[in-house]
Amino acid sequence: MSRLAVFDCDGTLVDGQAAVCETMEQAFAAIGSSPPPRSAIRRTVGLSLPVAVQQLMMGGREVDRLQVVDAYKRLFRETRLSGALHEPLFDGMAALLERLGADDWLLGVATGKSDRGLHACLDKHEIKHRFVTLQTADRHPSKPHPAMLQAALDEAGVVAADTVMIGDTTFDIDMAQAIGVRAIGVSWGYHEPAELRGAGAIGVADTMEELEALIRE
Repeated sequence: MSRLAVFDCDGTLVDGQAAVCETMEQAFAAIGSSPPPRSAIRRTVGLSLPVAVQQLMMGGREVDRLQVVDAYKRLFRETRLSGALHEPLFDGMAALLERLGADDWLLGVATGKSDRGLHACLDKHEIKHRFVTLQTADRHPSKPHPAMLQAALDEAGVVAADTVMIGDTTFDIDMAQAIGVRAIGVSWGYHEPAELRGAGAIGVADTMEELEALIRE
């Protein structure tokens, strides 16, 4: 029987908080607009970029939203190509992925990142080969819509009952709940543990050891 563990990326696999916040601030500045507070930016991490910007510019003009989206994409790409992008793996994550893979778990990613951004991130950390399915906002509606998670199940050939979704936001938990996938939260990301539990997470891990135990339950 195959088992599938699907991970969110930003805030779950990697710590991209500084990169996301700095790039969003620069994108707003690029169109001459005051950036939202970082607390607001962090709340949108996990959503696809257009949806995140729409939430941050509620009531703003569509033309301005589109310009911020374009500026963010350009600036983030420039930072990545320059080698200045800092998205470190959370301590212990690479070892956890290795242990799960060695125990015949199939692994996947479902993220609000673009295809280009996700592949660059996983390649940098030399872990892309561990994943059998990679689902991004380029090909699916934004979380919490379950399309990308359902696509991960279909590509891996695993049913919802044998799948677990690991994420740091209520968007991840809601996405899993929508199709009957067990959801686990992590406390080192963008939403508070109480929010994750309230959304339906079966548990919220504070350490990699706790996360592994929850996945294997």
